[in-house]
Amino acid sequence: MTTSSHSSNQPPSRRIAEELRAAVQAGRLAPGDKLPSERALAQQYGAARNTAREAIRILAEEGLVTARHGSGVFVREPQRLFRFGSDRYAHKNRETGLTPFRLEARRQGKEARIDVVSVARERPPQDIAERLSVPADDESVLHRENHYFADDEPMQIVSTYLRWDEAQNTPLTQARTGKDGIYGRLEDLGHVMTRVRDEITARMPTPAEAAVLELLPGVPVLEVLHTSLDQEGEPFEVSRYVHRADRTGLLYELPVE
Repeated sequence: MTTSSHSSNQPPSRRIAEELRAAVQAGRLAPGDKLPSERALAQQYGAARNTAREAIRILAEEGLVTARHGSGVFVREPQRLFRFGSDRYAHKNRETGLTPFRLEARRQGKEARIDVVSVARERPPQDIAERLSVPADDESVLHRENHYFADDEPMQIVSTYLRWDEAQNTPLTQARTGKDGIYGRLEDLGHVMTRVRDEITARMPTPAEAAVLELLPGVPVLEVLHTSLDQEGEPFEVSRYVHRADRTGLLYELPVE
């Protein structure tokens, strides 16, 4: 391997990481290939084992390699992304009897699982209170939190907020809400989704989110703050989706007005 003048000015660990990264990008190290051991890398680059270990850590944080206990460090296999976007609430998808997540999992040949973690009356976060026009200093919302898995791999955290004065004394307060899920019950209450507003940001996960999603260090999340609007243009449901960015993409096809 050759060393550029740019890389020669870098710390040794980053220089090693840069050359290994270039080998991955050029295909000299293919997905599934095993990296040389720390000892071998240290000898190859005339560096300490701690320096080689740091180089591998840098690549792991970038999501390029993964360690298998007792086996070594391997170039990560490319993963097909779960893609969600403008058609996830389309009636054609509801006709399948599957939620958008279950439908996407089936397309990929994966087994979907949705764990209802909690259903509780709570005080809403400020951004939720603003979008639902409810007080933030009162237990004004029903909060439903679900964790989504594909083949037992955690994929996303979804926190759904509904107005308590509408949701109380309905199946929405139960883990299982019946046919067509929460949107079916909200239609029973007179709210037919006609428009959606998605606010999308990328950020690093909180420690709790990283634990639930089993994220490698350095992997960010995509946050989608989704608001459903009914036939009167009234917001009636807000959900915060926290997607692991190494497994999820967002796809939107919209008319140009």
